[in-house]
Amino acid sequence: MQEQYRPDQIEPKVQNYWLDNKVFAAKIDLSKQKYYCLSMFPYPSGRLHMGHVRNYTIGDVVARYQRMNGKNVLQPIGWDAFGMPAENAAIKNKTSPAPWTYENIAYMKQQLKILGFGYDWDRELTTCKPDYYKWEQWFFTELYKKGLVYKKTSVVNWCPNDETVLANEQVDEGRCWRCDTPVVQKEIPQWFVKITEYAEQLLQGLDNLPQWPDQVKSMQRNWIGRSEGVEISFQIADSDEKLAVYTTRPDTFFGVSYVAVAAAHPLAAQAAQHNPELAKFITESKNAKVAEADLATMEKKGMATGLDVIHPLTGEKVPVWVANFVLMHYGTGAVMAVPAHDQRDYEFARKYHLPINAVIRPLDETALDISRAAFVEPGVLFNSGKFDGLDFEQAFNAIADELENIGAGKRQVNYRLRDWGVSRQRYWGAPIPMLTLENGDVVPVPMEDLPVILPENVVMDGVQSPIKADPNWAKTHYNGQPALRETDTFDTFMESSWYYARYTCPKYQDGMLDSAEANYWLPVDQYIGGIEHATMHLLYFRFYHKLLRDAGLVQADEPVTKLLCQGMVLADAYYYISDSNERIWVSPTDVSVERDEKGRIIKALDKDGRELVHAGMTKMSKSKNNGIDPQEMVEKYGADTVRLFMMFASPAEMTLEWQEASVEGANRFLRRLWNLVFEYNRNPATVALDINALSAAQKSLRRDLHKTIAKVSDDIGRRQTFNTAIAAIMELMNKLTRASLESEQDRAVMAEALSAVVRMLYPITPHICFTLWHELGNQDTIDFAPWVQADEAAMVDEEKLIVVQVNGKVRGKLTVAADAAEEAIKQTALADENVARHLDGLTIVKTIYVAGKLFSFVAK
Repeated sequence: MQEQYRPDQIEPKVQNYWLDNKVFAAKIDLSKQKYYCLSMFPYPSGRLHMGHVRNYTIGDVVARYQRMNGKNVLQPIGWDAFGMPAENAAIKNKTSPAPWTYENIAYMKQQLKILGFGYDWDRELTTCKPDYYKWEQWFFTELYKKGLVYKKTSVVNWCPNDETVLANEQVDEGRCWRCDTPVVQKEIPQWFVKITEYAEQLLQGLDNLPQWPDQVKSMQRNWIGRSEGVEISFQIADSDEKLAVYTTRPDTFFGVSYVAVAAAHPLAAQAAQHNPELAKFITESKNAKVAEADLATMEKKGMATGLDVIHPLTGEKVPVWVANFVLMHYGTGAVMAVPAHDQRDYEFARKYHLPINAVIRPLDETALDISRAAFVEPGVLFNSGKFDGLDFEQAFNAIADELENIGAGKRQVNYRLRDWGVSRQRYWGAPIPMLTLENGDVVPVPMEDLPVILPENVVMDGVQSPIKADPNWAKTHYNGQPALRETDTFDTFMESSWYYARYTCPKYQDGMLDSAEANYWLPVDQYIGGIEHATMHLLYFRFYHKLLRDAGLVQADEPVTKLLCQGMVLADAYYYISDSNERIWVSPTDVSVERDEKGRIIKALDKDGRELVHAGMTKMSKSKNNGIDPQEMVEKYGADTVRLFMMFASPAEMTLEWQEASVEGANRFLRRLWNLVFEYNRNPATVALDINALSAAQKSLRRDLHKTIAKVSDDIGRRQTFNTAIAAIMELMNKLTRASLESEQDRAVMAEALSAVVRMLYPITPHICFTLWHELGNQDTIDFAPWVQADEAAMVDEEKLIVVQVNGKVRGKLTVAADAAEEAIKQTALADENVARHLDGLTIVKTIYVAGKLFSFVAK
């Protein structure tokens, strides 16, 4: 065994062994319990960042731990390879996204390997390859046949100069990111998948996910947004037409003072036909794209249409306004406004001097005050005719019944969730497999013509998708008739919604999934990824799984049993002000700092001696130049050190603060472990452990060992508090480094301890543990060694510490046998010199014994 710990020599050898022997290749084995561990796959941006490293280290620790516990483990990896960044890079470099993507994949794959992640590389998949998206296209055509896919006109961001659709991320403060032209809203045909058909299933399914974080489930419930209400039909005055409005507060119905419609509502367009001023307002409102999150704080703007509707219960006329806070894609695109009991309606009514009619008073009978704000709590009705005196629930049902009886309303469950728009007008995505015939009919591409292959040998001009710009690409035939291919491509959420299932059978060519493989491995037992994916990805992911289930391709109701959302990685950010008054951000690796006695930064200098401003800990990002290159850290300290720091520095779900001093501390710990094994190997144990021949000190050390095993097993396996598991091992190591190696049984206890420590650390730092396992004399590899088990008998305390008090003050501490009786403890306490001194001259009137902890004398 070499004396010095050299990760640069150890780690490549171990990694080559894993690859050459396909150690992590997964196959069906019915004799074992399966365990599918999956981390969200990376986008091939070019380099791994520390967020990747944290995500994949957590997954690797879980996978290796479960394998040591006898599970048949699948841990795959692949590439979420379509998307905008590749297009942007290709435009910048006047090339195609394909070579950029494949070069990045090759580089990042090598980075993953040097970090020692135990992936089944035979299952690697890349979503931009036709053998993957062929089946996505096929499944889309099957959904179309089932009526779960449709095409409709929808509003998009449109650049008039480039004549192209822009994704939301390509709109910068209302202008095109390329040419700075103001973006307008334009209606174009787009493809949708009916996720709303599954809204209730998606909502109810959350109750069957006890091992998902409550925060994620709450976010999904809010996104789905189930509400119970009434859809009310208002007759449009002097017309046979009706206006539908959905409300969850029918109890406020008698307080309606106006009805507001979205700028895109057909009634608004109708009213604007002879009103140029209204038409102008509608155009401005349409082009001011509003996110739902901004509705509460935005300035409320509106204009009267000149139209009225008839209140179905009072017969009174109610004016119709166009308002910028009403969204066409939510509900019916129209709301009944009750300013006295809705703050948004209140602000609008105050601005435009519309009536504010109070109809709900507080339940506690306090005075109703709407002079400054709306009263929005449920209460008791007044000014509501025969419904006066009813509370919220009573009024909801009574008014709903009345509206249903006269044919002016119906109870209805609504969802905030909208159907999934999967069309993207960009190039770098999977082509949507639909055809338009000469007569206008739309049909799916037949199975025998799939995949519709995206051409990769193209040049991006930054204006239009190459497949839209090339009319010949769209031309094809269907049953001998001329037809045009769809030139939109899929939203990349499509690829990331089913990759987990394809991992079970990535080379299967006879269908989307091999049911035997898929149903053996699914559902995923552990999924790991960032909280930022809580709604969009994870909701589509769950929806797609239910579609696969209903198509008979999988059996489980949910794709994932247990979810862990890891926190972000933060790093110090530093900058200086340039001569042009700009902030120039300096990488933390190029900064030297001085700290005070509490570790706070008091001075920071760059390599040129320039004093820097410390901007605090922020998320690693290119904009602040505070990203730490994982490869640089691996080359400096070794992969095991980086992995150990990642798992120790913070609980997995919390943010992690990158501190190189702490990375150095992790490296020192691994060197201590190496040194301890080296010292032990100079004079190793030659006899077996004899638990009946151990001294008190040896028993104590062994007791600490097995208590640590029990804690680490629980921390990693059940609680997933990896940092506390490592802390417990470090505490044990402190005791082991001080332990005697003089006698044969000293060395036998040390042999047991080192074997256990190496196995406990193996999931976290596999390279050094792989090596030390062999140095400790084991012939087999540690990769399939059983997880160490705690010996219950060894953890039993043979002695206990008893605190002795005299009149409430601690006067002694006794070490007694674990089974010592109360009287024996009393006599031992009385014999203690300090206790006896404080009882001298006093009469004991009472003794109190708290078993195993405290013996107290009350004396006077």
